[in-house]
Amino acid sequence: MVDQLLEQVQQSLATVATDTGETIVRFENIVKAFGDNVVLDHFTCSVKGGEKMVIIGPSGSGKTTILRVLMTLERPNEGRVWVDGDYLFRVERDGRLRKASERHIARVRTKIGMVFQHFNLFPHMTAHQNVAFAPQKVLGLSRSEARERAKALLEAVGLADKLDQHPAQLSGGQKQRVAIARALAMEPKVMLFDEVTSALDPELVGEVLNVLRELAHNTSMTMLIVTHEMGFAREIGDRVVMFDNGRVVEEGPPDQIFTDPHEERTKQFLHAVLDRA
Repeated sequence: MVDQLLEQVQQSLATVATDTGETIVRFENIVKAFGDNVVLDHFTCSVKGGEKMVIIGPSGSGKTTILRVLMTLERPNEGRVWVDGDYLFRVERDGRLRKASERHIARVRTKIGMVFQHFNLFPHMTAHQNVAFAPQKVLGLSRSEARERAKALLEAVGLADKLDQHPAQLSGGQKQRVAIARALAMEPKVMLFDEVTSALDPELVGEVLNVLRELAHNTSMTMLIVTHEMGFAREIGDRVVMFDNGRVVEEGPPDQIFTDPHEERTKQFLHAVLDRA
C-alpha cells in the first residue's frame, strides 16, 4: 500500500508545474522597506514553470525577503506579484486592480510551499502528524488520506523509520527533511527554499541537499532557492540570480555566472565565498 502511494506521490510531483516555458511567477517593480531601509528596490523578475532559479548574494541583500513576499509573510510597499494566473495581493475588478481580500490571498498562497532555515515544525506533533496536518485542515483530505500521503512522503525523503518521532528526537537534517515533506504534502506549484542548510551542522548538510537534488532532477516542480552552497547552486540551477542591495546585479546560466561573471560585484562575492569554502 505504501509503495503504491509513494509511486503516486512521485508521479504527482513529476507533473506539478510542468515545464511549459510559460511564466508562473512574476514580480513587477516590487519595493519593500523597513523604515528607511529599502530591502527590495523595484525588483522585477519572472520565473517559468518548471524552472529552478537559484538566488545568491551577501547576507542582508534582500534574498530572503523575495521569498517572504511571495509567501505573503511580508507585503510590498509598491509593485505587484503574480502567481499562476492570479495577482497575489490584488484582484482585477471592473478593469482595475484593487486590493484583494484575505480569502483571495489565502487561495493563491496555497499554490506556494516554503521550507525555512529553522524548520518551523510543530514540537508537540510527530513527524507523521506534522506532514499530515495541513492537507487535512487546508485541503480537506480525510484523516486516513492525509496520513497515507504523509507516510509516503516521509518514506520518499528517507524517514520511513521516524514517523512517530517528535522534532526533539530528530537531528537537524531529519527535521529539515520533515519540513520538506510537509511542504510537498500540499502539492504546491512553486516551492521556495530559504537557506535550508544554514542551520545544520556541516555533516548533516549533504542529506538535505540530496533530497533537493532528487526534486530538481526528477520533477518538473518550479523551485526558487536561496542558498550559500555555490557548488549546489551550480549543479541544480537553470538560472542563477546574483542579488545585492535590493537589486539584481546579474543573472544567467550557472556556467556563465560561476565561470565568467560579467559584473565586478558578482566577481567580488564569488571570490569571497569560494575562498572560504
